[in-house]
Formats: sequence, C-alpha cells, structure tokens
Amino acid sequence: MAPSFLSISLLFIGVHAADGYMEVVVERCLFNSTAMKDIEYIRSVYFNKLETLRFNSSVGKFVGFTKQGQKDADYWNEQDNYLYMMRNKKSICHYHIQMGYDNVLTKSVKPYVTLHSETPPGDGPSSMLVCSVYDFYPQTIIVRWTRDGQPETTGVTSTDELADGDWYYQTHSHLEYTPRSGEKIACVVEHMSLSKPLVTNWDPSMPESERNKVAIGASGLILGLTLSLAGFIYYKRKATGRILVPSH
Repeated sequence: MAPSFLSISLLFIGVHAADGYMEVVVERCLFNSTAMKDIEYIRSVYFNKLETLRFNSSVGKFVGFTKQGQKDADYWNEQDNYLYMMRNKKSICHYHIQMGYDNVLTKSVKPYVTLHSETPPGDGPSSMLVCSVYDFYPQTIIVRWTRDGQPETTGVTSTDELADGDWYYQTHSHLEYTPRSGEKIACVVEHMSLSKPLVTNWDPSMPESERNKVAIGASGLILGLTLSLAGFIYYKRKATGRILVPSH
C-alpha cells in the first residue's frame, strides 16, 4: 500500500487590526516520506479568510491570488536573498517530519478482537457473525474470514476503519452464517503490529455471558434446594423429640 499523504502545520501567526481586519500566515509541510524530494513546504497568507499569497517549494516562487497578492508576489520574487531562504525552508520540514516518523508514524498498537453472533431482523440470513477489531494503530488493517481453512468471501460486508478520536481505530466485519455441523469458521486479522495473522475461531457453543447466566441460575436453584432440605430435616428432628401428653 502506498504511504498516505500527510500534513503538518508548523506556524500560525495572526495580526488583528483595530477595525477588525485579520491577516493570518500559515506554514505547513506536506510529505509522504522523510526524503527531501517527497517534502513540500507551503507558506500561505490569508486576509479575512481569503488566501492572497502563497509560496510553494515545488514552484520555487510566490504566487498571488488577488490583485494585492500579485503585487506582493512580484515584490518578494525580486528579493533574491529572501527567495533563497524560502526555497531552503524544506529543511525545517525535514526536521519536524523526522521527529514525527521516529515518535509516531513508526509506532504501532496491536488490535484486540471479539467474535459474536447476531440474529438480523427481517427475512435476511438466519444468523450473522460479527468480527469486531478495536484499538489498533495505524489505520491500515486487513480483516478476512476463513471456512474450514479456506478463504470465505460470500456474504461478507465490512465497515471502513473508524477513528476513535484518540489515535486508535476500530472496524467491524460481518459474515452471513448458516450453522453447519463440524465446520470451522475463523476471523483473520492482519496488521503491521502483528508478527503473524491473528486468528480468532468461532465457537458455536453458548456464549460466555449466557453460560454465566445459566451457572448463576443453577447455583441459585441448588442453594434453594439445600436450604429447603435443611429446613425439612430440622423440622423432622424437632417433631421426633416432642413428648405427647394424653388429654383427660
């Protein structure tokens, strides 16, 4: 997969005049690797939210987008020393981008997987398996299904990778499922944080939550029967120990 195109905002400068006008200068770096040839430095000047002037390292000069911006571009393009400095600002980008790669982009977080079944409403399939993958980074991930060790693509739908808002992602894959005796179904996850694919096998037996409910119910029943039996024994012993006095 080709590296994604990333952007870093390096500097924001706002100048407010007394009558409410605003000029903002934004410097940013666009890149898809740490190589200087893959880095683009851009400096944009905005006046009241309208971009009037831009320097792009790929172009190598200033370009104006308004009448005043064109005048400013002509002026700055004649300043050889200033233009030389602007063309070399990619070195600032390179420094920050290298830090980003070293501290963020080369890191990865392993996903964890849950696998459960659902009964879709309506006249759809009798059941559906859902493979949910949580808390992984970076975004790129592969989620696939196998049936008896062979790839399964029929009846599969998947969501996009969903951002959690905390640098982590989640995704969900659904498989239309009609139970068959003896078959083995698995959800297989591939991610750069994993040394080998993470395989989660579907267990068609009762889910753990249901097993817990049954276990709690059975424990309650046994406890009730034990207390009832203890009460019955106590009653019989008391009845046996009574002394019957004949009435006159």
